[in-house]
Amino acid sequence: MEKKSFSTKLEAFFAGKGFYIVLFLCAAVIGVSAWAMLAENEVDNGDMSLSAAVGADDSGAAQSVSKVTYPTVTEGAAVSDEAQTSVPEPEPPAIEETIIEQTPVVDEDTAATFFIWPVNGEIENGYSVDALVYNRTMADWRTHDGIDIAAELGTQVMSAADGTVESVTSDSLYGTTVVISHGGGLRSSYANLAETPTVSVGDYVSAGQVIGSVGATALGEIGEAAHLHFAMSQDGESVDPTSYMP
Repeated sequence: MEKKSFSTKLEAFFAGKGFYIVLFLCAAVIGVSAWAMLAENEVDNGDMSLSAAVGADDSGAAQSVSKVTYPTVTEGAAVSDEAQTSVPEPEPPAIEETIIEQTPVVDEDTAATFFIWPVNGEIENGYSVDALVYNRTMADWRTHDGIDIAAELGTQVMSAADGTVESVTSDSLYGTTVVISHGGGLRSSYANLAETPTVSVGDYVSAGQVIGSVGATALGEIGEAAHLHFAMSQDGESVDPTSYMP
């Protein structure tokens, strides 16, 4: 049997199925090469896009960061109001001011010098300690240590001068009586008042201050018209009230 040469075999291979095998292999090689090139281009394009994006981000970030500054806190420095919450200090309690009113005190060594009439009216019975006068109520003759000033019932009676109320009594003859000390041993007496005066023992009164009203409590003078029995004394001795009146 004669052996075929290599070239004869090769021609026979390509003449038969070998041609198609080689053609398929060539097509496969071409396809693989084309796919590889396409994949490489896509990777390169992706890397370029990514690099461009990253570069843009890096640039933007760098620019943005370059504009941001952060405050530094120095030890011992005051912290701003925005960085801390201020707590208001409690207000100190209010101190109530206490006003102590001092009651005027009468100078016991110096007598008052300013006087007014305790009521306005005519003097019905004058001052008489050296001569006897007739008392219509008692129907006898006796001295009169004060003056009777005519005034209607209920008429307000005023203090004749500044002073301190020394006593408030109910006398059997002169009725409700208020005695005021004016200092220097000088006193004034207001008798035949209504039962309830408007002052009490120890009260300081000014000249012209109301101390009561005209009443009908003096049984020793009930026969007289409505009036105020007004008397004064100096160091316990009766004196004429009219010598002090303006």
